[in-house]
Amino acid sequence: MLIDPIQFAEDTEKIVVKGALRKYYRLARPERWYGGISSAYCCGCNLRCVFCFSGFPRDKPQDIGQFYDPRQVFKELLLCARKYGYDKLRITGNEPTLGKEHLFRVIELTEKTNLLYILESNGILIGHDEDYARRLAKYKHVHVRISLKGTDNLEFSKLTGANANAFDLQLKALENLTNYNVPCNPAVMTSFSPSEGVERLKERLQRIDQSLANKLEEESVILYPPVIKRLKEKGIKLNASALPTKTYRSKYYCA
Repeated sequence: MLIDPIQFAEDTEKIVVKGALRKYYRLARPERWYGGISSAYCCGCNLRCVFCFSGFPRDKPQDIGQFYDPRQVFKELLLCARKYGYDKLRITGNEPTLGKEHLFRVIELTEKTNLLYILESNGILIGHDEDYARRLAKYKHVHVRISLKGTDNLEFSKLTGANANAFDLQLKALENLTNYNVPCNPAVMTSFSPSEGVERLKERLQRIDQSLANKLEEESVILYPPVIKRLKEKGIKLNASALPTKTYRSKYYCA
């Protein structure tokens, strides 16, 4: 049965959200992405992407992690950023738009600093609920990166286990953000996509805004242990041109 990511988001929030509290399995960690960023790792997602690095925290969020309030999360992110001289923060690991009020409180705290908050999201809820974009437009220190799961509706469904029409919500998220002048860019996993699929995606992005096509990032799969397992189970193969990096090992990546 295919996932309805809106309903799945609601069901997952019942596990990983308690009022303004959100469940995390790691606070906070220095990372090299974006030229250096302080990262906190949340539990729970509304998609089941075959290439996702998250294993247990995504699939069994009820069995891992602790609840933290926004100030606790921000404090740890800020301490990490200051220690390593970073100017960016993010919540990652799963889907940070679950727990809307928690997310916006962390962003509000970031807004009082000179740091930039990078909101990485699959965009489903931002596309479904325009209020996300409207509220994000109030902040000066936010950039949104929408991770597209494939280049079209069918690829999206194959790679995420979700209804194919939910891919349109990812594109709608970019439209909502653009309409509210929220700084954003799309990224897409292309390790399973033909080159012509990428070109068709760019055409769809152009119809929203030319800048989105210009700013499209193409990503390659990283073969974390749960990724290898899922790809084998589903019989999904990489494109011959895909060049994944080495396999990673971590206690958090156990499926």
